[in-house]
Amino acid sequence: MANWYVLSIVALVLMGMQRFLYKVSAERKCNTAWTTFSFMATVTVLSVIFFLSLKEPVSNVWMLVLTALINSASFVLGTITHIEALKHVPSSVVYPIIRLNMVVVVLFSIFFFDDQVSLHQGLGILFAIAVIVILTRDAEEEGTFRSVRRGLFLVFVSLISGSVASISSKFAAIYSSKLGFMALSYFLGALFSAALINQSGEKESRGNLKEAFLIGLLMGLINFVGFYTFLTALSVGPLSIIVSITGMHFVIAVLLSVIVYREKLSKMRILGLCLTVVSIVFLRV
Repeated sequence: MANWYVLSIVALVLMGMQRFLYKVSAERKCNTAWTTFSFMATVTVLSVIFFLSLKEPVSNVWMLVLTALINSASFVLGTITHIEALKHVPSSVVYPIIRLNMVVVVLFSIFFFDDQVSLHQGLGILFAIAVIVILTRDAEEEGTFRSVRRGLFLVFVSLISGSVASISSKFAAIYSSKLGFMALSYFLGALFSAALINQSGEKESRGNLKEAFLIGLLMGLINFVGFYTFLTALSVGPLSIIVSITGMHFVIAVLLSVIVYREKLSKMRILGLCLTVVSIVFLRV
């Protein structure tokens, strides 16, 4: 069996590549709803095949449906607003802030599950707040104010949506079939995305549907393999360290954006990236 650390690194790279494809979709001006639909449909097909082949039992159907419904709606909203935000704000600002959804998850755990916050986690929350302040102020200093404001609004919607998706996943992991949850959640996500296609109003992207479909397909393939690798690592290694490693996948996305699209990294953005990494590590200690 492969070493859990190696598996974690592989998952980190794959998750970062998937997030970078959000940037590619935004740069290519693809129809976001179409890209998301293709992404969700691809993972749905793979998840169903995986679920049926392993014949994993479903103990609580109602919890499975409820968590899948909440997760799919929040994940689709988070994905679409994430991609749209990249059309207005640099990736070095978008990725770190959205990745800080774990702060919301930690706070939810404190009040709902009555979790105790360690000194390190408290410092992690403070670092996270500092990152948000630094990167939002840095973004507002360049570009048109209206475009940046819209982009930052989309960023925070994506952040909250991602938090809801993570929390619902936690409930699903405890009370329902993991593979069944994944299959149903992505299936519902595909339906939600399909419903948004005609409502997107992206007329300039009509001639680019094939490219949007192919990018979404690649997203789905990478997402499924990355998630499976992540689960395999968790089955043989420590949760806290593995999550800390994979939680830094946004760094891969930002670096790829800098290399491929030559995005500039200001000193404040570099500071924000570093503080985000520190925050993620502290929150998982």
